[in-house]
Amino acid sequence: MIILAFVDTHGDVNALKKLKKKSAKADLVICAGDMTIFEGHMSKMLKEIDSFNKPVLVLHGNHESEERLREACKKHNNLIYFHKDFYEKENILFVGYGGGGFALTDKEFEKFAEKIIKKKEGKKLVMVFHGPPYGNKTDMILGEHAGNKSYTKFIKEEKPMIVICGHLHENDGAQDKIGKTIVINAGHQGKLIEV
Repeated sequence: MIILAFVDTHGDVNALKKLKKKSAKADLVICAGDMTIFEGHMSKMLKEIDSFNKPVLVLHGNHESEERLREACKKHNNLIYFHKDFYEKENILFVGYGGGGFALTDKEFEKFAEKIIKKKEGKKLVMVFHGPPYGNKTDMILGEHAGNKSYTKFIKEEKPMIVICGHLHENDGAQDKIGKTIVINAGHQGKLIEV
């Protein structure tokens, strides 16, 4: 299966037009948040993403509210809002957890992780966060790690195949590993990922 993942387009319709061309090669598209600048032109951005004519898993970033984005996605045929939710295809469990990007720990995610562990049994796991996990190339800012330790602890214990994230524009397109898990900041230009 080929995934097109992207994040942090922040109102750039031209970036979405380029992503639409890339999406022709994908079976599934993932938007890991911050498609807007504080929800400006959100309906226009979502309409463009919906026009990819592929299933698109959508998370909110720190520029969209969970409630508004969830409601806005319902108006489109191809958009699947999946914060704290699951999407299963070909024995791969995709799990979304949006928002944030600023805290070093996340108690809410730690509670949600219990549901993931129960749900993933016997399946391959792909995690999608808006913010990066702690301690890798996707969370470096000015020589310091700024990601989330709760995410990293989960990754070390549950060993997803792939983690998709964004939020820190300085690391747009960065890729690293935590154990055997590949961690990718998909960036605003997007990445085609084979799973």
